[in-house]
Amino acid sequence: MSRPKDKIWVRVRVLPDGEPMTIYGREAWCLRRLIEAGEKGCTPIEQPAPRWSAYVHDLKHKFGIVIDTVHEAHAGPYAGSHARYVLRSLVAIIEDSDSARAAA
Repeated sequence: MSRPKDKIWVRVRVLPDGEPMTIYGREAWCLRRLIEAGEKGCTPIEQPAPRWSAYVHDLKHKFGIVIDTVHEAHAGPYAGSHARYVLRSLVAIIEDSDSARAAA
């Protein structure tokens, strides 16, 4: 399978019986952050990136991965609310760009 050498990618399978799929770019980055965070989930405050909501939307609607959005209030000079994204699908990483580069 040919993949761009300089782009982040991850090959995953939703357990127990999902088909393997390859996710590229920021969506792959986002999915890895969500997997690493576990039940705690991620916020754009803790894991800065320009378009978290777009990455989560793509993972949910293009790839069928279940991710909850929890709205949390925050104080401070710019008080308001932010989203915390929590991965609910059980996702297994089959291979990713980091492991492929290390093996090369």
